[in-house]
Amino acid sequence: MPDSFKMSNLPFSLLNEREQKLLRANLDIGYYQKGEALLQAPELSEGVYVIFKGRVAEVDPDAEDGIEHVFMHYENEDYFGGWSAIHGTTIHNFIAEEETICHILPTATLLDLMATNADFADYFQQNLTAKSQIVAQQGEGQDMAEFMLAKISDATLREPLIVNEGTSVAEATALMRETKSDCVMARKGSRIGMVTGTDLLDAVVLAKKPLDTDVADIAKYRLITTHPEDYLFNALVLMTQQQIERVVVMDGTTLVGIVQLTDVLSYFSSHSHVIGLRLERASTVDDLRQAATGINALIKALISTGVRIRFTMDLLAAMNGRIISKLFDLVVPDDLQPHVCLIVMGSEGRGEQIMKTDQDNAVILRNSLNWPEMHKVMQEFSETLISFGFPPCPGNIMVSNPAWVNSVDDWTQKLQDWSLSNDGEDQMNLAIAVDAKPVAGNVALFKVARNWFLRNLRNNDIFFSHFARAAIEFDTPLTFFGNLKDKGELDIKKGGIFPIVHGVRTLALEHRILKTNTYERIEQLEELGVLGEQEAKDLAEALGLFINIRLRQQLRRADESDTGIDPTPNIIELGGLNKMDRDLLRDALQVVKSFKKSLTSRYHLSS
Repeated sequence: MPDSFKMSNLPFSLLNEREQKLLRANLDIGYYQKGEALLQAPELSEGVYVIFKGRVAEVDPDAEDGIEHVFMHYENEDYFGGWSAIHGTTIHNFIAEEETICHILPTATLLDLMATNADFADYFQQNLTAKSQIVAQQGEGQDMAEFMLAKISDATLREPLIVNEGTSVAEATALMRETKSDCVMARKGSRIGMVTGTDLLDAVVLAKKPLDTDVADIAKYRLITTHPEDYLFNALVLMTQQQIERVVVMDGTTLVGIVQLTDVLSYFSSHSHVIGLRLERASTVDDLRQAATGINALIKALISTGVRIRFTMDLLAAMNGRIISKLFDLVVPDDLQPHVCLIVMGSEGRGEQIMKTDQDNAVILRNSLNWPEMHKVMQEFSETLISFGFPPCPGNIMVSNPAWVNSVDDWTQKLQDWSLSNDGEDQMNLAIAVDAKPVAGNVALFKVARNWFLRNLRNNDIFFSHFARAAIEFDTPLTFFGNLKDKGELDIKKGGIFPIVHGVRTLALEHRILKTNTYERIEQLEELGVLGEQEAKDLAEALGLFINIRLRQQLRRADESDTGIDPTPNIIELGGLNKMDRDLLRDALQVVKSFKKSLTSRYHLSS
């Protein structure tokens, strides 16, 4: 029977040949009838049980209502008992629900293996961050490490063409032609600016500047820069966000080179489908629609090849932002754009919407703006986004709804009214608005309203108690996980994603953090000491796991749907998860449960 033990499954695949030999030499076998207890609280644990055949339920030994509360079911190749073996006693009962055969790894051997293998020890000690990293290293996406971790210094860095102040436009043009460069870096005192081929054309053809004009006088000195050791993927995100085709690479004050969009897309060509270029070149609504249709293919390529979920979110948020921004620019007249600001909210505002689930957007207008065609244009904007694959918001939180098109004064008044209200809908409207991010038009209009609201936000226990309460309203499906598994599904948004997102949002609002992305909020809360280092890491890992599992199932259901849209985007079908996913999901839900307890204590919330 020991030969039937599969060493290829985590965490046993982490053991080297000598350690695997030790494990096999000490394996025991246990046979159990239906209804028999394998482990019973508060007994000492024999070790780790790995099921060869059968089914075991982990149940609450102290159920007071006479109903057996099942925490988890274990089946073929699942293991249990590690926590009990490490801590000495069992806190739950493990009951065979049918005839069951288990391999048993004795506690003494388990502890010996943990003492010699740090990864194996981390896995059993239930550290979600360490466990997720181990799974990432062992998973199918290992061959994508180069893609995920490629540095800017690994790619083709173009040597900069540098000229000094006093070089004429004609001389700079000749040098660019000679060196086959499409830009030149001009020194002016201690400053360095960039002049592109387009800048030269604009200067000579449009501005009618003479050819002997000093090229340093037309250079742009507000450079978008990055570091040679930053990720190349981040350079792609940066260029997409800033709507530029090149980034200057600086090592401190030293100019190292230039990385171009075409080079980055070439490096990632088999994964990105050059959607970035198609977006930037789109000059009509139809062009933009064609570029938008490639987003789902890009998502599939990134996920199927193992790219980390946060990289994927960053890139997709940037691309979706460009689609929405360019559409707004196309439908709103040029002369009105300085007087309006388009904001996206909810998951789009946080940069966490990968699959297009719905629209959450609004417009802030300059006070007293007279725009008779406004509602007609906003209706066209929403309908066009729907045709791009952005579903309408079920709650009608869209610019086509006049309630979400407001002057600066009206918007600030709404924010204040929502913050003073105890009404559930008002509180959720405020939560959505707190995640707002400007994507088109005059950003200053948004900042005026946001900054006024934050300055005047009543920082009192009653407000934050009401605001935080939503984070604990939904049951964490961990306690009834076994029952849900029998039903086959759980709502991961209610059970896992929302409690983290809203809890972190509440803490960020209390500390006036301007970032909207949940990961960035977690990082800033850790810097401020509001979250401990391990808690911050575990929250980030748990959120990433929930989004990743949800996304994989969303992609599958979208493929199976006639419309190409997942009809149940937040449902996790537990039958579709492998053992590793179930283990990680359970650990992540423990993180959620602990976080909710800390929120309950911090904001004096009753269960």
